[in-house]
Amino acid sequence: MGRFSSCASTRKLVSKLLFAFSASATLLAPSAGLACACGCAVFDVGTSSLLPSGPGGTIFLEYDFLDQTENWSGERSAPAADNTDKEIRSNFLVAGGQYMFNSDWGVMAEVPYTDRFFRTSDPGDPGAFDHGSLGDIRLMGVYSGFSPDMSTGAIFGVKLPTGDHTYPNFDSDVEIGSGSTDILLGGYHMGSLTADDSFGYFSQLLFQHEIATQYAYRPGYELNVAAGVSYNEIMLGNGIHVAPILQFILSNRGRDGEANGDPLDSGYTRFIISPGIEVDRGDWKVYADAEIQVYDHVNGNQLIAPVALKFITSYSL
Repeated sequence: MGRFSSCASTRKLVSKLLFAFSASATLLAPSAGLACACGCAVFDVGTSSLLPSGPGGTIFLEYDFLDQTENWSGERSAPAADNTDKEIRSNFLVAGGQYMFNSDWGVMAEVPYTDRFFRTSDPGDPGAFDHGSLGDIRLMGVYSGFSPDMSTGAIFGVKLPTGDHTYPNFDSDVEIGSGSTDILLGGYHMGSLTADDSFGYFSQLLFQHEIATQYAYRPGYELNVAAGVSYNEIMLGNGIHVAPILQFILSNRGRDGEANGDPLDSGYTRFIISPGIEVDRGDWKVYADAEIQVYDHVNGNQLIAPVALKFITSYSL
């Protein structure tokens, strides 16, 4: 590990890293509002708009896009004929924010909306379908009192079954909502790699598991880990700060279950590299990245998207 700077300097670095965690919180995780068991993989990792840097609030708006068109089985591409699902194209919009009551405790909330296009050759219901609805809301608490600089924190919360999970033309693992109530448990840590804070690092972990289900569908658990580095010394005119960011994301999802689940064609392990950039001026920050899948191991046949795109705008109150 690199050397830590003083408390005040590290708080400054924390502020510079606000968005360095691109994906969940929005913390780690393909949250149920931003992923589906058949391989949606919008990894909400590292969106540090919800990582505290001091008392007060932050609001954000996030947009994600991915288009799943390639059939995958095991660790390689598979014939399209082996999968009746042909395309899942998703546009995700998430509004959310956090409020820190003091240096130790805070709350977070995310409200997603998803528009999804699904094309299938399933003999029982072939065709192309487009549907949009509210997704599964996440409510979380954060404890950042492990150190005075707030560089280490714990996350805990719940995902609610607010998303539409009964649209008749979507499979259970393609529905916008999962229909389940899930617990969320995780943590994060960030700091400086150099004495002058020019390079920073971050890491994050989030575990999600259902505790209540309905309509005979149980989504698989999710375990997501991210780590990355940022360069913080690019200053442009008019107070504009630019920070290139590189992240590494590892995600594991268990198989779905119950009568409407598909355990043979659900669950995966994947590794993603995500180059991104943050631009900030005053209380405003803008973040963008491309999340590139470099390794996939899926159970059965699942559609994947080689690249997911993410854009975030944040304002500190």
